[in-house]
Amino acid sequence: MSETIISTNLVAKHNVARKADLERDYASLGERLDRRGIAIDAIRDKVEKFGVAIPSWGVGTGGTRFARFPGPGEPRDIFDKIEDCAVISQLTQATPTVSLHIPWDKADPNRLKQAASRFGLGFDAMNSNTFSDATDQKLSYKFGSLSHADAGTRRQAVEHNLECIEIGRTLGSKALTVWIGDGSNFPGQVNFAKAFERYLDAMREIYAGLPDDWRLFTEHKMYEPAFYSTVVQDWGTNYIIARELGDKAFCLVDLGHHAPNVNIEMIVSRLIQFGKLGGFHFNDSKYGDDDLDTGSIDPYRLFLVFNELVDAELSGAKGFNPAHMLDQSHNVTDPIESLMLSAVEVQRAYAQALLVDRKALDGFQEANDALMATQTLKTAYRTDVEPILAMARLRTGGAIDPVAAYREASYRAKVAAERPAVASGGGGIV
Repeated sequence: MSETIISTNLVAKHNVARKADLERDYASLGERLDRRGIAIDAIRDKVEKFGVAIPSWGVGTGGTRFARFPGPGEPRDIFDKIEDCAVISQLTQATPTVSLHIPWDKADPNRLKQAASRFGLGFDAMNSNTFSDATDQKLSYKFGSLSHADAGTRRQAVEHNLECIEIGRTLGSKALTVWIGDGSNFPGQVNFAKAFERYLDAMREIYAGLPDDWRLFTEHKMYEPAFYSTVVQDWGTNYIIARELGDKAFCLVDLGHHAPNVNIEMIVSRLIQFGKLGGFHFNDSKYGDDDLDTGSIDPYRLFLVFNELVDAELSGAKGFNPAHMLDQSHNVTDPIESLMLSAVEVQRAYAQALLVDRKALDGFQEANDALMATQTLKTAYRTDVEPILAMARLRTGGAIDPVAAYREASYRAKVAAERPAVASGGGGIV
């Protein structure tokens, strides 16, 4: 039996007060879905099995280029982070794994594994960091890492990624995610072709170090911190990388790493079609890589992404096995609350996509009936699936209303009393 941080009695009392209303709402929704030929319990069962990983760094307070304003009870180390992740998992029953970032989360792997197992947590993809300098690092990544002109700096970055793999082997992880900030800020600063070739050569070394049952995820981003050119700037370049490296290499899609109005769901479809979709970093954005709470700006886009994912799931697309993880920065909210709601939003989009009448949609598409095709999607999207999500949580031991239960438990006040306050910090520009 896994340990829990929030009292199970508190969660039970919380649920008892809401159970009757939930059962009525669930029965009502079930009747309406039945008229559409949809069995509500089948959708609920799928939701119960669907999980999304929590990023270890997400439970801390984020910041902007101007300043960072720490919140009370911030985690002091990876073991505090694991406890915060355990709270999210307990109340939502939707986040069974944690994704670590090295060297931020570097610690004895066996101790990490033991700490997570206390709460029934596993480990998702490992994340390397060659976009900032560690305190004990010999060579700087100021002018790049895996694509750096200096062979010694590239070697250092490769060795770091290989170390991440070794840590992950002990933890039971099965994937490595590589994102680099390499690029340039001025025309002529780098030779585009040479930089990309150096990157590919370095990635080939990392790929060669993968265990047979691992996958390598490469992540593209159109800008930042390099604003004139970025080595891995779009999904096309990312696809080239995955094809060049081999069968264990896949593309990771971060929803915030695109220009405004980019058709992300079509990118997802293309990567599925050619067997190179590795997974997601779920978040939302208004201008660029804002890393806002998932579904907070454009929940319909999130649904449209899942429409493609469910279509691939139901059609049995070859090799379809995407990894799901949140990736957010919380500047003005409690990170635990934001991550709980984001996990629920991902489940919501999945449940709504499962409600799409695929047969009708295919017919309207073949008949070039644009209006009815888009209305078919809207019918599923407009369906309030909250009773399904809440019932899934209730049945698996979570809280009907995770944020309300969290606040009732006063967890933030408790850890604020135990964890020393962190001083605020200034940004890099004024």
